[in-house]
Amino acid sequence: MEDTGEIWELRLYIAGKTAKSVAALGNLKKYCEEYLKDKYVIEVIDLLVHPQLAEGDQILAIPTLVKKVPEPIRKIIGDLSNKEKVLVGLNIRPAKKQE
Repeated sequence: MEDTGEIWELRLYIAGKTAKSVAALGNLKKYCEEYLKDKYVIEVIDLLVHPQLAEGDQILAIPTLVKKVPEPIRKIIGDLSNKEKVLVGLNIRPAKKQE
């Protein structure tokens, strides 16, 4: 991953303090600290509090992580427990070649 000095803008959509939502936020923070130290902002949006915000990013499932910046915009659904899938999905790490 080249260092562009850009701040990563991540938005995590949850619905209350469910086990999946708490796990997703914990996993996301862990990955960010490890791979994006001091270069990220996490905005957590609770759709129980702000249901109207789901429409803007076309959120269909919870929890959903949306990477706004750097582009391209990416979405990852679930509790983010699969580290490899999250890193590849966010374009932090290239996909491993299947042999």
